[in-house]
Amino acid sequence: MAYRYDRDKQKSLKRRFLLILGATTFVFVLAFGLMVMFWPRLNLPFNTWQRIAIGLLIVAYGILRFTRLFRKDPDE
Repeated sequence: MAYRYDRDKQKSLKRRFLLILGATTFVFVLAFGLMVMFWPRLNLPFNTWQRIAIGLLIVAYGILRFTRLFRKDPDE
C-alpha cells in the first residue's frame, strides 16, 4: 500500500517548477546545438566538421541535463 501512496503523491511546487525549467532549458540547449551544426548564417569561424563536433557536444550536454531531471533527490 505504501508503494501506491508514493506513486500517487503529488509533486511539490518546487519540484514542478524545476521540471518545467529543466525542460525549457533542454529545448533551448537542443535548439542552440542544432543551430551551431546546421545554420550557416551563424557565421562561426569553424569549418564544417568542427561545427558538427561542437554542436554534438552542446546537444549531448542538453541530453545529460534532461536525464538528470528524473533522478530521485535523496531529500524527497
